[in-house]
Amino acid sequence: MEFWFSEFHTPDVKHSIRVDRHLYSRQSEFQHIDVFETPEFGRVLALDGNVMLTERDEFIYDEMITHVPMAVHQNCRNILVIGAGDGGVVRELTRYDRVESIDLVEMDPAVIEACRNFLPGNACRLDDSRVHIHFENALKFIRRCEAVYDLIIVDSTDPFGPSEGLFTKEFYGSCYHALKADGIMVNQQGSPFYHEDAVAMQRSHQRIASTFPISKVYQAHIPTYAAGYWLFGFASKKYHPINDLNVEEWEKLHLHTRYYTPRLHVGSFWLPAFLEEMLREVE
Repeated sequence: MEFWFSEFHTPDVKHSIRVDRHLYSRQSEFQHIDVFETPEFGRVLALDGNVMLTERDEFIYDEMITHVPMAVHQNCRNILVIGAGDGGVVRELTRYDRVESIDLVEMDPAVIEACRNFLPGNACRLDDSRVHIHFENALKFIRRCEAVYDLIIVDSTDPFGPSEGLFTKEFYGSCYHALKADGIMVNQQGSPFYHEDAVAMQRSHQRIASTFPISKVYQAHIPTYAAGYWLFGFASKKYHPINDLNVEEWEKLHLHTRYYTPRLHVGSFWLPAFLEEMLREVE
């Protein structure tokens, strides 16, 4: 008998992946965690029935949420990562020698435990001496911070359920105050394709744009996410994501990437017409 894992993208659309083995299943204090072994996408991490990452395409998400701001802010040394308990964002950040400190705020210790055991390719740099893991509520954590960070990466789940508080105007205001005078915040904005997701994306963008003087949206193609089309938010007190991109300095680092390039960086901010129109509706 074949075993398939299915994730509903809407009540009328679901994405299914054939599973070879169900490696891990646990109900933590916060959510249900599963790890599957699949023939097409390798190991898959799911939280509450939603795909968080697959070994096959996680590099796209992690590179785009990390290298876009790092290529713009050349003096980025102190970083806050919210969520991202799988370790992929931390892995990419630790490739930069200039990074001095990474605070990783993860609500659920069980996620990190599962990823250490079953997704070592993501969790491989969680023990780096620059990484400090905090198991607590991100909203409470960031309220205590004032002008501390050069970069905040909000790698949350979708704006429903446990992560809903990470998409509020209050939260974005706390991020603003936690950043230094030239700080950047990036966050995942979901997919604009399905109606409910599009409305959540518009609401999030409006709240960020009303908080930061510079607020842009950029895109990536991630096959296992809803509609295969994913958005990120770039918000900054000072830096423009294209005008302040320093291609030569980033290329001097000789970082091997599988998806991100400076040319793609620029192109990712050129949005399709329907998305430009959606963003104009809330600006």
